[in-house]
Amino acid sequence: MGKIISVINQKGGVGKTTTAVNLGAYLAHLGKRVLLVDIDPQANATSGLGVDHQNIAQGIYEVLLGVLPLHQVIQHTLQENYRIAPATAALAGAGVELVNMENREFRLERVLQSIRDEYDYIIIDSPPSLGMLTINSLAAADEILIPIQAEYFALEGLGHLLHTISLVQNNLKPSVGIMGAVITMYDTRNRLSKDVMNELYQYFPNKVFRTVVPRSVKLAEAPSFGRSILHYDPASKGARAYEKLAREVIDLER
Repeated sequence: MGKIISVINQKGGVGKTTTAVNLGAYLAHLGKRVLLVDIDPQANATSGLGVDHQNIAQGIYEVLLGVLPLHQVIQHTLQENYRIAPATAALAGAGVELVNMENREFRLERVLQSIRDEYDYIIIDSPPSLGMLTINSLAAADEILIPIQAEYFALEGLGHLLHTISLVQNNLKPSVGIMGAVITMYDTRNRLSKDVMNELYQYFPNKVFRTVVPRSVKLAEAPSFGRSILHYDPASKGARAYEKLAREVIDLER
């Protein structure tokens, strides 16, 4: 069955969606069957893969509420092996609506279990918060991937995130583990970036990916064209970094 990876950081602007979209693209490029599940109400992963979230009638919101089966909202991307379960504007209210539902923390896990044998990897792009949607993402995951921007403030909220992960492990899903942290927006000219990397090794001994994603204009531009970096500029430094990250993720299975 496919591995479910939740890409999470409650701080915005750290490369979370960029990592989810481009890791998925390169896993698919390397022959894996990949589903990207966008549960962020901002729907950036959806638009970043060329799906107009403002003009689709149904998405992951209807699936979480039990209105539609997951396979009915899944859409194709530019890549043969890469699919997306899109977010729509309606998802903004899901966190509140889920509160009074039975098994509210496991709504996403339940729907993903129904299709996980169809994919090698299911990647969840989570909201930049620690609300009910993110709890669903954590409870659905086999492993958690944490993008960390190479700046001091990106480390400040890491303790809160780790505490939330610990609560999920202790109360909801003991088997969920931390796949690792990946450093994003790295600037080799900046000494602070190196200091952040050193501090990360203290948080996650043996859990920091060797791949370091550089700060890149091309990575920032690609979503505005509805493309992953693989289809926007495959020769760029950002593209090479995400290909390397995808190979590292695959190597973890060996």
